[in-house]
Amino acid sequence: MEPVLFYGVPSGCSLASIIALEWLGRPYRLSRVEMMEQPWPSAFARINPKMKTPALVLGDGDTLTESLAILMHIARRGQEGSGTTERIPSRAAGAKSPDDGLAEMLAYLTTDFFNAFGPLWLAYESGELDAGSKAMLRKLGETDVRREFAYLNRHLAKKDWLLGGEVPTVADAYLYAVARWADYHDIFNLEREYPEVFRLLSKLRQEPAVQFAVAIENGEDVRGNGAFLGHVTLQDALK
Repeated sequence: MEPVLFYGVPSGCSLASIIALEWLGRPYRLSRVEMMEQPWPSAFARINPKMKTPALVLGDGDTLTESLAILMHIARRGQEGSGTTERIPSRAAGAKSPDDGLAEMLAYLTTDFFNAFGPLWLAYESGELDAGSKAMLRKLGETDVRREFAYLNRHLAKKDWLLGGEVPTVADAYLYAVARWADYHDIFNLEREYPEVFRLLSKLRQEPAVQFAVAIENGEDVRGNGAFLGHVTLQDALK
């Protein structure tokens, strides 16, 4: 059986895993989780007891959770056999192995970079907070997000992609999925203040796999490169 990826909408970080699966080009299905609908179906706990997305049900029925683990798994699949896309194997310069470089970057993105947005989301989602508390959270979040974008802007100064190779990797896919939150919260002018990050995100926006994943997230009826075999319901995935 082909893998099934459970992805969350709207604007979930699981967008990165859809991009990566498209780059991989091997058969897969998707299952959509509307994150704003609370509570989530209790049966989802059988997929991921942490009640979070993404979650990838593998061909043998085992389940893999956490973006870092899922993206590393997809990257390793891309390194196996022949006929796989060049975009999946990670490439890093220097003494570190390719897997070391990818793991290091993904660990940073899924912790420091992701968590920098935490105060902004808390201010946005917590209706019971007073205006002063929300303003404090927003100021904290803006400071944290700016710090991480400044780091990435320096990191990308002499690189076409995060790992320095000639093509994007799953790390770039994750960056795209999360970096767009800065626009959502209207923090800064990305092109003016962090031009290297803006350049990378603009290139990623032209990737067919990225365009496909965004269309899927928006609920559009798209086919991609042929690897996507359609959506399944939670009930069907649990059979």
